[in-house]
Amino acid sequence: MSIKIKARLFSSADMGTGVTITPSTDQAHYLLKVMRAQNGDHVIVFNGRDGEWLSVVQTISKKACALEIKEQLRPQIPEPDLWLAFAPLKKSNTDFLVEKATELGVSRLIPVFTENTNTTRVKSERLAAISMEAAEQCDRLSVPEVAEPLSLTELITDWPKGRSLLVPDETGGGRSLKSVLETSIDDAGITPHGFLIGPEGGFAASELDALDKLPFVNRVGLGPRILRAETAALAAIACFQAVAGDWQQAPRFNNGYFFNARK
Repeated sequence: MSIKIKARLFSSADMGTGVTITPSTDQAHYLLKVMRAQNGDHVIVFNGRDGEWLSVVQTISKKACALEIKEQLRPQIPEPDLWLAFAPLKKSNTDFLVEKATELGVSRLIPVFTENTNTTRVKSERLAAISMEAAEQCDRLSVPEVAEPLSLTELITDWPKGRSLLVPDETGGGRSLKSVLETSIDDAGITPHGFLIGPEGGFAASELDALDKLPFVNRVGLGPRILRAETAALAAIACFQAVAGDWQQAPRFNNGYFFNARK
C-alpha cells in the first residue's frame, strides 16, 4: 500500500508517536495554500535528532494547521562531519553553493570574509532558510548549521583542535585530495575535516602565508583545471563523500511504504 505524501518539512520540535507539532507560519502557508493540503493528508517531518516521521495534517484554520505524528519512517543515523568555510560569492552563486553543499551532505557552513571577497554583507538567516529547504528536498535527516560570518583570522584562530582544514590550491602545490583523505582514514573512521574555499580573486599572498604556517592546514589539489570557487567547493565535497563519506550507502527512492509526491 502506498501513501501519497504532500510535503517533507523540518521542525525543531521533539518528535515521537502521538506528538502534535505546529508548522511555522511559512510552512503552514506552503502546506495549505501551495500544496492544498487537507485534513488527513500525510506529511513527512524530521528534526535532525529523532529520525524521520510520518505525520497527518490537522487543519485548524485557513492560515494554520497542526501535524499529528503517527510513526517513525527512519531512525536518526550518523552523518559525515564535514564543514565548509567559504568566501561569499555574488548573491546567486552563494545561494547555489549553500543549496548544493547541503544536498551533498556538509554539516556546517561558515561564510568567511577574506581580503579579496567581493561582497561585504551576508544574511545568515537567508542562507539558513536556503539550506533548510534543500535538506527537506533531498531527503537528508539533518539541516546544516549556518554560522555567522567570520574573518579569515577569526576562523583560523578559533578552528577546533583535531579538525583538519583542507584548502584547494590552484597553483599545483597541494597533494591530491584523494590521497590526503585516504591517509586520514583508520579503523575508527576518518578524522574530522573542513574545506576552506577562497574568493573569486583567490587568497592574498599574506593569507596563504598565514595558512601555510598552521599545522592543521593542508593544501590539496583538485586536478589539472582551474575551477570557479563554487565548482571547487562542490568538487571537493563530492570527493570527500566518495572517498571517506556516505556515498557507499544506497539512495532511498521509495521504500515501499509511501509514494513521495512532492513537486
